[in-house]
Amino acid sequence: MREQDEEDPDDEPDAPDEPGDGAAQPGGVIPSVAFPTREWEYSTQNLTVGQLADGTTLVKTLKDAAGDGWELDQVVEAGEKRVLLLRRPKRQSRESRRVGFAPPSKN
Repeated sequence: MREQDEEDPDDEPDAPDEPGDGAAQPGGVIPSVAFPTREWEYSTQNLTVGQLADGTTLVKTLKDAAGDGWELDQVVEAGEKRVLLLRRPKRQSRESRRVGFAPPSKN
């Protein structure tokens, strides 16, 4: 019978101590797949319960808001009225930059 070294390639790999489904173990490098952070700006629209139920006012309000990039986030009860909370991605103010070559300056 021959003796086997610890590093002998004929050795079978040890079974994991804990049962698992092959998920990464803590402490390993795990890539981040989170969504990029997005900042929102919010707006509100006040409607009565009757306006919400009439079938036209809510649709018209949401279509007008969608034209400006707003989307419905939630409806908040405010007594006899309802407040539509609208949101859209915050628009970044960009500085205007020249593209290409500037004309020669006159001294």
